Amino acid sequence: MKMKIVTLAFLLLIFLTNINAQVFKAGAAMRNITPKTLIPISGGMGTPEMPTGKKGELTVRAFVLEKGATKFAIVSVDNIGWPAYLGDRSRKLIRGIAPENVLIGATHAHSCPDAYGFTDEKGNTGADLKYLDWCVTQIAEAVNEAVSNLEPASLRTAVGEAKGKIAYNYYADKLYDPRCGIIQAIATSGKNSGKPIATLVNYAIHPEILGTGRKLISPDLCGPLYDRIESKVGGMAIFMNSAQGGMVTADTRLANGKEANDWDECIRIGNLLADEALRIVEPAAVQTNPEIYCTSRIIRFPIDSEKMRFVFKHSPLAAEAAKNSDFSSVATRLNLLNIGKAQVVTIPGEALPNIGFYVKRKMKSDQPMLFGLTNDAFGYMLTKEDFGGFERYNYVSRTSLGEMTGCIFEDEAIKLINESLAPQK
Repeated sequence: MKMKIVTLAFLLLIFLTNINAQVFKAGAAMRNITPKTLIPISGGMGTPEMPTGKKGELTVRAFVLEKGATKFAIVSVDNIGWPAYLGDRSRKLIRGIAPENVLIGATHAHSCPDAYGFTDEKGNTGADLKYLDWCVTQIAEAVNEAVSNLEPASLRTAVGEAKGKIAYNYYADKLYDPRCGIIQAIATSGKNSGKPIATLVNYAIHPEILGTGRKLISPDLCGPLYDRIESKVGGMAIFMNSAQGGMVTADTRLANGKEANDWDECIRIGNLLADEALRIVEPAAVQTNPEIYCTSRIIRFPIDSEKMRFVFKHSPLAAEAAKNSDFSSVATRLNLLNIGKAQVVTIPGEALPNIGFYVKRKMKSDQPMLFGLTNDAFGYMLTKEDFGGFERYNYVSRTSLGEMTGCIFEDEAIKLINESLAPQK
């Protein structure tokens, strides 16, 4: 009899352990990465500018999701871009998550320290290498803390049109995707039960209201967006950009033909985008114990641009990653996530809106999302038909890896979508 009781207790323990192992969990954490002293900021290729002050705080934000054997991290860094040769250093310091399941994206704010090590013709760079080393460890610490914060959660996801004066396309007003995607994890136990753990906002926009011209180190509109969401619903806010290339920017236009490129405008647009995101997700049904999925593949782009080849060849940050390279091509990782009803595909650069529309249309969800500038940020991504096609696209063509970049991305993304599991309905 005693043996039967012990056996039943043992089987019950295994059963309960298996149930617990299949519970959807979420965790979040952040680190402040505002430099302690003024260091050069970058708004793109070219010589970085020396700022004269700061406005807002730069952060790295980590959002970790787990169910059963599947675990992945979504990381957002306040910077114009975060190359894989920095991201991979953080991945080596992260515990308990496979490196290929750590997605590191940049907000694309144009008023942050140079993370590429852009050099002039003499090989001089404005990048502060000690600062970047510190950021590498801060990213890893944020992810590791988010893992330790994992707790049972439910989920709300939604995609809808963000209304109001937020973004427009500088080249053609209406050529942008107004849809905003939201992923919100909600605690289901403990003192914070029913409150958000994290709210992720996915939207296509250049956070360049301040740029380098104001000479301020700043997260731009992302800072006020974070503050607004966290003050309204709690938890941690995180922003992941989308297909904002050529040129989906913040709509700072004034009636007199000028632009409101100041911190007050960062607050206006950041608050409006936050309010719209919360409005879109508020009526979404709660998904109890949702399914998650993560897969990836390595893809390769040819480097046809002499300007981009120069960056790879001369940046002190890329030196280790570029060992034994002939700089004819570059490899990067493409990820696909299913998060409940939502599906996400990463973009290793700034895809133009038509590429974003096309890939979203091929996704297996009515809640498609794209995480732009994630895992790498290889400049603009155009289709071969658009590349160098007309004067408006001369700049974006020059700052692209080459004519075939967008086509290769589309083909590889669609292959990954077709070969992967569909999200739940």
